Amino acid sequence: MKYTAVVMAIITVAALNLSTSCAPAPVASTDIADVARYRTTLPSVEETFASAESEDALKELTWKQLTDVDFRDVYVEELDAYYWKPTFGESVKALEGQEVYITGYIIPVDYDEDFYVVSRYPFANCFFCGGAGPESVVDLRFKSKTRKYETDERLTFKGTFKLNADDVYQMNYILDGCTEYRP
Repeated sequence: MKYTAVVMAIITVAALNLSTSCAPAPVASTDIADVARYRTTLPSVEETFASAESEDALKELTWKQLTDVDFRDVYVEELDAYYWKPTFGESVKALEGQEVYITGYIIPVDYDEDFYVVSRYPFANCFFCGGAGPESVVDLRFKSKTRKYETDERLTFKGTFKLNADDVYQMNYILDGCTEYRP
């Protein structure tokens, strides 16, 4: 997006009729008024770059950030079992609802349902099979039907970051509307 703004600025400058400055020809007062009026309709260079940066302001979600969570055992009568209920730290709460990207290892949970998670660790060490905690996986909820991913593919995804502290059937961290991303 930054390059788009630069290209737009170059096109804008190229569109100006600067031929009068190349030759010492007399300039009519209406030409000067037209140039002044045209200049006021153009965004400044600072405005152009600021808008390009805000479009690209995608934040990296790191696995270290996701460790800002505490878990406590809570009994769920419906399941007749205990589960780890998360209490998210302030830094994780601040990211909720933001567009972020994260890199990790793909773990297919259910190919038929297109249910994948991205994990901090490869399959052998992940939350499901190894000793890692629930803060080390993020549920990938794709924007549209995806290709079949292989176990332990290391990829980056972007989407809207969501937290889940109450639904025991869902992951604690969710990347909603996600797509593959190349930073």
